[in-house]
Amino acid sequence: MISISVMTSSMSRRSSASGLETRLAGTPVHALWTSGADGDMRDVGDFGLPPSVPRDRALRRVRQVHGGDVVVVDTPVPDRTVPFVLGPGGLLPEADAVVGSGDEFALAVLTADCAPVALGSPEGVHAAVHVGWRGLGAAVLARAIDTMRSLGATTVVAGLGPCIGPCCYEFSEVDLDALSESSGSDVRARTTWGELSLDLPTAVRGQLARSEVPVVAASDVCTVCTPGYFSHRARGDEARQALLVWRGH
Repeated sequence: MISISVMTSSMSRRSSASGLETRLAGTPVHALWTSGADGDMRDVGDFGLPPSVPRDRALRRVRQVHGGDVVVVDTPVPDRTVPFVLGPGGLLPEADAVVGSGDEFALAVLTADCAPVALGSPEGVHAAVHVGWRGLGAAVLARAIDTMRSLGATTVVAGLGPCIGPCCYEFSEVDLDALSESSGSDVRARTTWGELSLDLPTAVRGQLARSEVPVVAASDVCTVCTPGYFSHRARGDEARQALLVWRGH
């Protein structure tokens, strides 16, 4: 089960067999983070959705490329954003954030060390965002938040799921310098073996803070050193966890 700290008493939580579903505080938006016990999620939606997700939702996910692009799954589609359109042969659109405003879809991103960030708002505008170090540099969080606000979101809040921790994320000083400019100087850390590392959760929080988005729920799980999670960095796992986000009725 995901270990998650709740920053507000108004958040309701419900555990599944192995993951955790939460309603983001002050919003009708739900988020579900799976763990390794739920199995490989690369085919999520092909054989149904996890039990917590309403049966009437169609899945919308993207082909993640560690960039800053955002797709919108329903209407309206704001200027300078991309609508969700399948390519030849059903190819998923390339993006690392998927945004919706209605209650027809469940939005999903896959991770195996990168940060899975759920975004919600009182108006029900919501997003699922895949954030790695390249996504930080591409401002994928800010782009997703700006898209939500252009769809009418007022107060945007965030939930941060399991990802690689500073204990295990050895990183070069040059790349840390670049990320410090966009995410804050406290992204610098040390691994448990004493090398420079990137504090990815802190970097995510830093970029969210710059967009005036509070974190209302956060996991303390490191996918590398916590049993029960897929990790590409530690073991070269091809399997993936999923974050699913949807608007409740």
